Amino acid sequence: MTLKIWLDGKLVPKSEATVSVYDHGLLYGDGVFEGIRVYGGRIFKMGQHLERLWQSAERIRLSIPFSREELATAMRETVAINGLTDAYIRLVVTRGAGTLGLDPRKCPRACVFCIADSIQLYPAELYQKGMKVIVANRPRIPVACLDPSIKSLNYLNNILAKLEAIDANVLEAIMLNTEGWVAECTGDNIFGIRAAGPGGHGVIFTPPTSAGLLNGITRRFVIEVLAPALGYPVEQRLFRLEELYAADEVFLTGSAAEIIGVSAIGEHTIGSGVVGPVTKALEAEFRRRVTKDAPED
Repeated sequence: MTLKIWLDGKLVPKSEATVSVYDHGLLYGDGVFEGIRVYGGRIFKMGQHLERLWQSAERIRLSIPFSREELATAMRETVAINGLTDAYIRLVVTRGAGTLGLDPRKCPRACVFCIADSIQLYPAELYQKGMKVIVANRPRIPVACLDPSIKSLNYLNNILAKLEAIDANVLEAIMLNTEGWVAECTGDNIFGIRAAGPGGHGVIFTPPTSAGLLNGITRRFVIEVLAPALGYPVEQRLFRLEELYAADEVFLTGSAAEIIGVSAIGEHTIGSGVVGPVTKALEAEFRRRVTKDAPED
């Protein structure tokens, strides 16, 4: 079956889903997007994704020419027409076709498209044994220069760090901000876990958004739903690499990655070098919730 793409209000074959070479999304990375999971035919956290899309668009003065309800319908139609029940949606809003200059006022109408397809970001075996990552030499762009809470089409900072991971023969890299605090990975948020001491329950910690990171939807799900359900407090605070190295467990989150444990950071083995019990419990709780009745709000 030929994949169908929703493009500016119409479902068209993948081969016909084209945008102008004058589109500022292509020429300048001027646009915003969301990556969204579908579980059992339900669009996971669709409401939060649409809210973030609108927030990102407003911050770059980009007017989306469809309502939230229309884009919710577009996503459902794209998933249905492609016969998908478990999938990944990429919803994109570009500045639209304009001139060869930077001026966004020369782009009269934004371009919107929705892709629904399968995705496998990391090999399945890494979810069992853990993933090795490195620390990128390239820092995260400072918030004052390009706030990563705007989920824009400009990902070159992340891609350059990703190339460092590829050169090291791993699949992900941790990025520090320019002050040396842990921020996030090239495409995932990061968490550490301190195991419980005598009479304790253990603590999960993660960088705050002020460190220079995207407030991921799966990150929020861990902080607001999964960790509390399992009785784990979550600290959002600044920390250095040394604290990650000393953590009992480290895991990453993202819409595409879901929840995946980290076995080593460079030459530093994390915990026992395998996916730890808290990470496994979080993964299991995540899977239980999205398999049974994935929340769309």
